[in-house]
Formats: sequence, C-alpha cells, structure tokens
Amino acid sequence: MLEYRLIEALAMVVREGGFEKAARVLHVTQSAVSQRIRQLEAAAGTALVTRAAPVTPTEAGRRLLRHYHQVSMLEADLERDMAARFSAELLGEGGAAHGRAPAYRQLSVAVNADSLATWFLEAVDAVAEQEKLLLDVLVDDQDRTHDLLRNGEVVGCVSTRATPFHGCSMQRLGSMEYLVCAAPDFAAEHGLRVGADGRAATAADLLRAPAVLYNRVDGVHDTMLQTLYGIAPDTPYPRHYVPSSEAFVKMVAAGFGWGCVPHLQAEPLLAGGELVDLAPGWALPVALHWHWWDLGTGLFKRMAAVLSDHAALVLR
Repeated sequence: MLEYRLIEALAMVVREGGFEKAARVLHVTQSAVSQRIRQLEAAAGTALVTRAAPVTPTEAGRRLLRHYHQVSMLEADLERDMAARFSAELLGEGGAAHGRAPAYRQLSVAVNADSLATWFLEAVDAVAEQEKLLLDVLVDDQDRTHDLLRNGEVVGCVSTRATPFHGCSMQRLGSMEYLVCAAPDFAAEHGLRVGADGRAATAADLLRAPAVLYNRVDGVHDTMLQTLYGIAPDTPYPRHYVPSSEAFVKMVAAGFGWGCVPHLQAEPLLAGGELVDLAPGWALPVALHWHWWDLGTGLFKRMAAVLSDHAALVLR
C-alpha cells in the first residue's frame, strides 16, 4: 500500500527543484523531507530522484509522479462531484445550499514564453475558473517543455513535439509564425535594406548587426538563418539575450537589434510602422501541440478542446 504522504514529498521535491524548497511548501523540516524520500526509495527498492541541482526524477520516480497526479486529479474530481450533489440535494429539499465550495486543484503545465505572452492565458481563463484550477506554469523553450512532462514535473505542456510519449495524448494546436523584424531606424543604421523588388535583407548584413534572442537555447534565429540563407547554426553573430517574450519585442522595437518576432506580436507593430519586415513574404512556422498525461479524468480532454478552439483563432 502506497503512503501518499511520502509520494507527496517526492512530488514537491521535483516541483520545487530541491529538498529545502519542498520542506517550506510542506511546512516540515528539510530532514523530514529527506527521510520521507528515503522511506519511499526503500519501499520502491530503487532511487527515485537524482541528488543534483535541480533535483530530477528517475524513471521509477516519474512512474510514481504520474500515479500521484492521477490520484490527485481523481480525488479532486470526486470532491467536486460530491459537493455538487450535496448542494443539489439541499436545494431539492428546499434548503439553502451552504455546503463547502468546490476545492481548488493545482494544475502544473509547461508553456513556451511566446504562447504565454500572446494566447495561452486567454485560452485557459474560462476553464480555469469553471474547474477551480490553480495554474502552476513553468516556462521553457517550446523544444524543451516536453522534457518537463516526461520528467513528471507537469501534467500538460505546449510543445513542438509532434508525437506523444507513451501514456500521453496530444492535440495539434497550429503554428506560431516568426517574422524577421527590426525597428526602422535600426534597419537604416545597419544597412538592413529590403530591395525595391521585395527581396529580403542579405545574410551578410544580418550577421553584422546585433540580434535579440530569448536565451542561449533559443533556436529560432539559427533555424531562420539556415532555412532562409543556408547558414550553419553555429555561425557567430552579435547577440542580446532577454528571457522575456514581452521584453524581447520591446528591445527589437526600441532598436537594440533585429529579431524573429511571433506574428501575434509583430503584425500590429508592422501595421503601425514601429517595425519593418526584413524578409517580406517569408515566415518561419513553428508547429505547436498540446500534450497531456492520460490520467483518467475528463479535465484534460476539456482543456485540449478549449486550447484547440482558441488556437484555431490565433495560430496559423
């Protein structure tokens, strides 16, 4: 029989990335958390987490985390159903429905920064309110969010991965398109001129001018250079780094450098003359998918439907 107090400790250690932070969340000492993990590992007969910073689960740990998330979601569903039935019975008897409010449940998801800044929150707003969800959003590159799902740190993610992991389901959302943009003054200063015939700025000019990237694992710019110009991904060029989607667009519009801007953020700035398109008629499509663990609850199917419906309105 699994002791869920111990599995909860495992989930908090993985979610918080360490024993000390997990102890603060659980309101116990760090040694108590360590003892619970040791007890759980002794019962499982194998290591469940790596003793590194940040802590990550082993394969056995991931299986336990999936079980923990499944039970937590099913318990929350049951509690909501019972609360609703209790209220309905009171109303049917002519009494006032003063039963407990449905319990909130936490939902850990991984989302890329551009989706978070442009469409994801608007998409989940209504379902989060209806389902009493407390979102725990982890932000990572769209090519890496599925690692957080595989590790058991989240139960759903927006990812470029086109095939689901074993035990998971997937819904295609659409493509975020990236446009090569710069502020007009920056483009003029650095000779990033678009030809009268609409041809893109040359690769040589782009490689000389500073670029703005999200972080050091942001592959959009390198993919663009390789796709549009055939330039190798490891080709050096001057770069700014800013790990914020909103600040990224502000830096490009302010003239710090050129950048690959999501179409949802670029189009109004292009229309207003705050940005110029350095590669007219061209865009880099990045296909996005919603992945989730099959946990035996209808919530994730409802989430997939909501995200898919909203994405159809804003993605390509």
